[in-house]
Amino acid sequence: SLFAVDTQQNSVTQPSTLMSLATEAMDIANKIIRERPPTVVSAKGDRDMVSDIDVQIERAVRGYLHDQRPDIGFLGEEEGNTPGEHELQWVLDPIDGTANFVKGIPLYSIALALISHQEPVLGLIDIPADGSRYSAALGHGAYHGGRRIHVRPTSQLAEAVVTVGDYATGDKAEARNQIRLAVTGHLARQALRVRMLGSAAIDLAWLAHGRTDAAIIFGNKPWDTAAGVILVREAGGSVVDLHGYTHTLHSASTVAAAPPLLEQVLNLIPRP
Repeated sequence: SLFAVDTQQNSVTQPSTLMSLATEAMDIANKIIRERPPTVVSAKGDRDMVSDIDVQIERAVRGYLHDQRPDIGFLGEEEGNTPGEHELQWVLDPIDGTANFVKGIPLYSIALALISHQEPVLGLIDIPADGSRYSAALGHGAYHGGRRIHVRPTSQLAEAVVTVGDYATGDKAEARNQIRLAVTGHLARQALRVRMLGSAAIDLAWLAHGRTDAAIIFGNKPWDTAAGVILVREAGGSVVDLHGYTHTLHSASTVAAAPPLLEQVLNLIPRP
């Protein structure tokens, strides 16, 4: 059966068919990323890059999903939106962590989500270097492979491993990095450990898996975060913005944590 969209309750149920479709799309992406290393790496703004593999994956996944379900829209990081209005929309980051990927650092991922009513209702995150696959669907829990996963119930920052997003590059990077540097300083004094993995999707997947305890991402591109947001929520975690408001696709930032830890993490963040 297809997702049944209840517009009154703003909910989506019966995800089995579209999860199967998403899984097949991710298999296509994985095959491409395993076939060969990147051969063309292009600059994409200040200290940002895109590889030929990013583009190849996005085009292949977009084409496959459109052939199977042309009624569902598609947003990719590299080539943007499918024209038209769509009740459901796929969102893909073909390689989250391209800088890691092109340098041979195994912390990169593929993130695919399905959006309904501006909320993620299905998410898949693959980490090709170790063969991991994370999946979640609204109301159905979060999984690593076939095993159900949950956030770790850490309640003290001194016991927490906290990941932080990359520092800003590009326009006004120096000003934008002031809050990042301040938060990193607070974490250095209070958290058990601070990690910068270079992939927002991995930040959120590992939080859902209980490998880390909180994630602070100073941005919210839907291709970076949508799959991870539903994964964390279905694993029992909380996801908000820097001000503690419920996270949406329109939030300016992404803060995720085990519920007992959330307030302590938010208190680290300077407010304008």
